[in-house]
Amino acid sequence: MSSVLSFGAALWVAAAIAIALNAYALMGGADFGGGVWDLLARGERADRQRTLIADAIGPIWEANHVWLILVIVLLFTGFPPAFARLTTVLHVPLTLMLVGIVLRGSAFTFRSYGGRGDATQRRWGRTFAVASVITPFLLGVVIGAVAAGRVQPVEGKGFAEAYVAPWLSPFPIAVGAMALALFAFLAAVYLTVAAPDDALREDFRRRALAAAAAVFVTAFGALALAPRHAPLVAAALGGGPFAVVIHVATAIAALGAIAALYSRRYRLARVAAAAQVSLVLWGWAVAQLPWIVPPDLDLAASAAPAATLRLLLVALGFGAILLGPSLWYLFRLFGARVR
Repeated sequence: MSSVLSFGAALWVAAAIAIALNAYALMGGADFGGGVWDLLARGERADRQRTLIADAIGPIWEANHVWLILVIVLLFTGFPPAFARLTTVLHVPLTLMLVGIVLRGSAFTFRSYGGRGDATQRRWGRTFAVASVITPFLLGVVIGAVAAGRVQPVEGKGFAEAYVAPWLSPFPIAVGAMALALFAFLAAVYLTVAAPDDALREDFRRRALAAAAAVFVTAFGALALAPRHAPLVAAALGGGPFAVVIHVATAIAALGAIAALYSRRYRLARVAAAAQVSLVLWGWAVAQLPWIVPPDLDLAASAAPAATLRLLLVALGFGAILLGPSLWYLFRLFGARVR
């Protein structure tokens, strides 16, 4: 009975991790995507495009990292062996990702509040934009390495075999490209709603449609590589009991977002795009069950003691009571100001 209760608590903690990742993708991912469009801003309205991006993400982008912090805390408290394995084997991309987050935030701040010379603005703007491209790509690479089952013990291996090969391979790179395309798509759709006039709205509408095509290409590439490089996830997505539901729901959301963009129903497109990104993430999370780090660390093997898990869930509940209303008020306050 105690083992059943422990597994149930571990499953709830794992679900909380997936929910936090989902929130980070929808909020922080859109911020990263905004940096992508900052880098690609072109034409006579390039400066206005960058101003819109800064106005949209400026007041709230730092708060969105709370979800990533929550993922880290839940992982090292609830599943210590998995946390140790992940942060050891994948320390190179995780460190680069952390550097990207810091560089991105610093550059955004210096561009906004530092020197106003054109050269200074361009230098900090370029740093912000490049970091916004590299960081979500590395996040996708980390997820791809985990899904591929390449995060394995390092004993007896050389540095390259232990710490580079697990993530520098075709499937993780394909998932990294897919994550970057998804975040760019999400940001462009969000910015069609935030745009103050039709000209800017049309700019980001075209970018959203181009990003939707990039999502299709990168998703097809990742799925094509999965049977060979990520067999556990490929088998679940190809023949699991939930596979048809996930595929159909994701296709409906993706086509709905594209149709809403074509018909210029931007708020509906925002809902459909968010649903598409969420379904992609939950498809991976459910396909990987019961593994935290496949192929040898599952929920039961890597979970903390049952007492720790129960206390963690209680703390998480109290934290949600404080965090939920605070974030809602933050978004409502600054969202109204941007509008």
